[in-house]
This record gives sequence, C-alpha cells and structure tokens, in this order.
Amino acid sequence: MPAEQQPATTALRPPSGPPRDARPAARAAGVAMMLGSGLSNQTGAALAALAFPVVGPAGVVAVRQWVAGAVLLAVGRPRMGTFTRAQWWPVLGLAAVFAVMNLSLYAAIGRIGLGLAVTLEFLGPLAVALAATRRRADLACALAAGAAVVVLTRPRPAADYAGVALALLAAVCWACYILLGRTVGRRLPGVQGPAAAAAVSALAYVPVGAVVLAHRPPTPAALGYAVAAGVLSSAVPFLSDLLALRRVPAGLFGTFMSVNPVLAALVGAVVLDQRPDPYDWTAIAVIVAANAVVVGGRR
Repeated sequence: MPAEQQPATTALRPPSGPPRDARPAARAAGVAMMLGSGLSNQTGAALAALAFPVVGPAGVVAVRQWVAGAVLLAVGRPRMGTFTRAQWWPVLGLAAVFAVMNLSLYAAIGRIGLGLAVTLEFLGPLAVALAATRRRADLACALAAGAAVVVLTRPRPAADYAGVALALLAAVCWACYILLGRTVGRRLPGVQGPAAAAAVSALAYVPVGAVVLAHRPPTPAALGYAVAAGVLSSAVPFLSDLLALRRVPAGLFGTFMSVNPVLAALVGAVVLDQRPDPYDWTAIAVIVAANAVVVGGRR
C-alpha cells in the first residue's frame, strides 16, 4: 500500500516551508499520526491476506480500489471535466500504476509473506532517491541494500521466486508512481490528481472485480476483510498523512516512511504468523537504514 504507499500519500505535495505549527506537541502528534498511518496500512494488508483463500488477490484489490476511489473522490473532488491533455496523461499513467502496483504487491504477499514483500517494494523509492544523488554515503547504502536483498532472496527449500519477482514489480511501480506523482503535483492543484487517478483505477477494476467475484463468491468475512483493507490501507493512511504533513517537516515524513518494512514484518508475525528468521530481520533492518540515510540526506 503506495502502496501500500499507500501509496496515494507519496504524491501529496507537502508544504515547502516549515509546518504551520512547529511546537513540540504538534510535532509529537504528527509522529503519532505517521506511526498510526503505517500500522493501519500494514494491518490492512494483513487483513487482505486473510481474504486471499476465498477471493484471491485480484478480488481483494478490486474491492480496495473501489473503496480508495470513493474516499479520494470525496476528499479531492477533482474537476475531471476541466482537465487538459497535458493533465490527463500523467493521471492515466498514475491510475495504471495504482492498478498494477497493488495487484503485484498483494499477489507477492500471498506468496512470500507481508514483511518480505513490503521490504522488497521499498527498493522502488530507494532507487529513485539513489538515482538523483552522488554522495558516497548513498553509494554505500546502495551496496548495503543490495547485499540485504541477496540475503532476503537467498535459496531456501520454500523459496518462491515468482513472489519475489512480483514484489520487485511492485517496487518498479512505486518508483514510477513517485515520478508520475511529481508531474501530477505540478500540473494539478491539491490532491485532484491522485483522486482522479484513484477513480480511474477503481473504474478499471469494475469488470475485473465482477468476473473474479462471480467465479469466487465472497463470504461475508472475506468481503469484510477486503473492505477493511481498503479503509485501513487507503483511507486512513491518506487522511492521517495529510494531517501529519501539517505538523512535521517533509524530511522527517519521508524518513519515517522507511519504518514501514519493520511494521509489516511485525504485523505479519502477529496477524498472519509469518515469522522472519534472524537473517531476514537483519536484512530488513539494513534496507530500512539505507532508506532512512538516503532519504534523510536528500531532504
């Protein structure tokens, strides 16, 4: 979730200057909101995984996209009838990225687990940050992250390389999402761009969801998990991050996002009983540290 980004929040344009209220209490509230956003995002993904046996990742993603589209339309209120061609093409690209990123991530979670899938997905924003830097420290971070990926994907009896490939596809999508999000943010005010993209993606998933749910009828529990995934991984993080960006500097916000792989591993262990071994935990910590150093340095 740009996820499970959420990924809609990555395209938000934080204030260029200091937050309106930089008091310690306001900043502490902002940090609490960011932590709640991350926990909500990963809990939503874990609940989505509980619905996979019934409706599959595609069915869950369809419901999630519908929920996200409805929420972002209500919040962003995009005036799509006034969009020009120059505004529409990045919006459509963002919609395609939403669709592919969420499906590939959820399919990866179903195969390799929540913690590993989210950690590999975070290579996307790391790659974008590294591409724009020449610092030696960032080169060292890239090498460390590469070594950590080797550890995470090392051959094991239960290794699922298709799941790894899907998580890396989600990483590529997240990188594209960041780049497109910058373009959308420059060409459309507020959150109209992400809102329109979410609406288009939700519309594209109508036939997909109809076919999947017709062949795999959801139980009430599975449908509830899918709706909860949409609320917890889209609506709650979007609104929480929007409020947090008014209270904390953009640099702190970007750096704090790096904690999501750790939250994903913890939630996966508690909710799904997916327990990384000590080598995996070390590799996850290295990738989180690399993200924090690179993003913090860029800011």
